[in-house]
Amino acid sequence: MNEQGSQPKLSQTEAFARIRLLRSPNIGPVSYRQLLARFGTAADAIEALPDLGSRGKVQYRPAPVEKIEREIEGVRAAGARYLFHDLPDYPALLAELDSAPPIVTCRGRLELASEPCVAMVGARNASAAATKLAREFAAELSAAGFTVVSGLARGIDGAAHEGAFPATIGVIASGIDIAYPPQHTELQERIAKKGLLIAEQPPGTEPRGRHFPSRNRIIAGLASGTVVVEAAPKSGSLITARLAGEAGREVMAIPGSPLDTRSQGCNQLIRDGAVLVSDPADVIELLESFTGAPRSTYRVAEQGADFDYSELESADIAIGANAISGLLSTAPIALDELVRQSGAEAAAVHMALLELELSGELERHAGGAVSLTGANRDD
Repeated sequence: MNEQGSQPKLSQTEAFARIRLLRSPNIGPVSYRQLLARFGTAADAIEALPDLGSRGKVQYRPAPVEKIEREIEGVRAAGARYLFHDLPDYPALLAELDSAPPIVTCRGRLELASEPCVAMVGARNASAAATKLAREFAAELSAAGFTVVSGLARGIDGAAHEGAFPATIGVIASGIDIAYPPQHTELQERIAKKGLLIAEQPPGTEPRGRHFPSRNRIIAGLASGTVVVEAAPKSGSLITARLAGEAGREVMAIPGSPLDTRSQGCNQLIRDGAVLVSDPADVIELLESFTGAPRSTYRVAEQGADFDYSELESADIAIGANAISGLLSTAPIALDELVRQSGAEAAAVHMALLELELSGELERHAGGAVSLTGANRDD
């Protein structure tokens, strides 16, 4: 498992249990953290899963041990290593996200994530002018000491990586051993050797549509600001910008012609509060003075109330999953509103929600909101 000197407090047994816990059905970043807070170790949490699942009236089985053994072997074969969310070598800015992936795999120079980072994203079918601009922006940002983060997609992403190389981080929607898109196989391998490559999905996982928004939150989370170079309305790049805004990071956009649909997303971002940038110096000035209070006002979702997971350690479960389920619908509701309407302690509500999540009945949304899924899910 490539346990390093910077990970002295995590035994091989607990590291294995953490991977198994996260790969178990219906366990996401939030429920993973809640289970660790409630039971102290991943090994104890796994022991408790069947009982928690039975409260939600399902026969719950954690991920098979053999499956995790194969995964670890796959990570080793790829020359990669694991990073765990609460250990010192995990990227600090990414760890600030409530939805930060509890475990990722990586190849390359991890120290790049400790440098000032800026994300650059944009259209896959980018114009020649925007591609050239992205490459030049990335090169100047790299020369100024920034690590450029992007998603290894065609178009703007690839240009950003090339311009900043080797001071660049590629975040992929597949397993660490899968190159996507195929035309970036050589670029991805170069980044893995001389830059930094990060994957949330287990090795062997082919990219699927639902993996890309998850990848985008990592791109936004690694950086103190995100620059959108060229993007159409409703594009994945705008998802990254939204996630950056929700995380309290700077959101920047390069304006373009209103006659080009590939510029409409950037122009809309600027109208909605993103900072207009037209030169790398604008980005450098904005991020060098970044103190955690972004100048951009671009926001979509309002963050819910923070919850101290340590409260779960002594939670007296005074309300059941059925009672909470009765208050939920398929429309998202903020957790603080759910606590208010239930009249129960926050920790008890969180544990009831966890039971619903294990049974596949709960969906979590941006800003800490939750809803019913309407159907069981097993991924």
